[in-house]
Amino acid sequence: MIVAVASGKGGTGKTTVAVNMAICFREPVSLVDCDVEEPNCHIFLAPDILGRERVDVPFPVVDESLCNGCGDCSRVCQFNAIVALKTKPLVFPSLCHGCGGCIQICPVQALSAARREIGTIETGKGRHIRFIQGRLDVGQSMSPPLIRALKRSLPRDGITILDCPPGTSCPVVAAVKGSDYVVLVTEPSPFGLHDLKLAVETMRTLELRFGIVINRSAPSDPFIAQYCKIEQIPILMDIPEDRKAAVAYSRGQLIVEAVPELRKHFEILCSRILFEVQRPKRRPGTLESPIAGTA
Repeated sequence: MIVAVASGKGGTGKTTVAVNMAICFREPVSLVDCDVEEPNCHIFLAPDILGRERVDVPFPVVDESLCNGCGDCSRVCQFNAIVALKTKPLVFPSLCHGCGGCIQICPVQALSAARREIGTIETGKGRHIRFIQGRLDVGQSMSPPLIRALKRSLPRDGITILDCPPGTSCPVVAAVKGSDYVVLVTEPSPFGLHDLKLAVETMRTLELRFGIVINRSAPSDPFIAQYCKIEQIPILMDIPEDRKAAVAYSRGQLIVEAVPELRKHFEILCSRILFEVQRPKRRPGTLESPIAGTA
């Protein structure tokens, strides 16, 4: 089972939820940090890194002695990675997604594939958790190819938790695709609600099941709960504002250990996710009865 932890914006506590969930699942669990531009799960888990693998992606190379300047390669590329303006094609490797369409369509076989390295996949173990993370090389502009390579190395047994990049752009889509369930972490602020709506729309477009965790919740800020009620989205857990939890996070500590009373609620969250996955499929992100797990 693959559980993705995502958020519409950064700073909501997505990594906090992912790491503490991994600690509290009773089943064999793997934690995969898909936020390859700034991975930070290792700060809290302190894993032993046992292996490293470099990742490369293809990009087109032009043989100008064969090219007839027809421009078919430029027209087929949706990412403007290859441009032919009545001249020989000009290639921008950093924009190339490696689909190979330009090579396939070239009528004179003037294009071939070269490869460039974009990052590293690291594997290891921390406590009882199998740990995998991606690190995008400095200067690389596209993370989805590394995220897809990272997901190809996922274990096939037990539960896999994906700590996804923030936002709703291509890296997030690459990370959450194929997940059995998505946990959207939000905060009770106007920015949190705005970006939660974008994340909800994204999950529904991808037809993924999802629920909400409200971090730093307060009774005086009920508008996230009101939105979820209107949209019939299950609230899986409320994590209350707690100074001890904030101090533990700033020190790179697990909040279920710094604030022991939260462990029970994270265990309930894990059970709730298993329950949601096993329910008959319905409209993604809807709830037949407004039962919510609270802390």
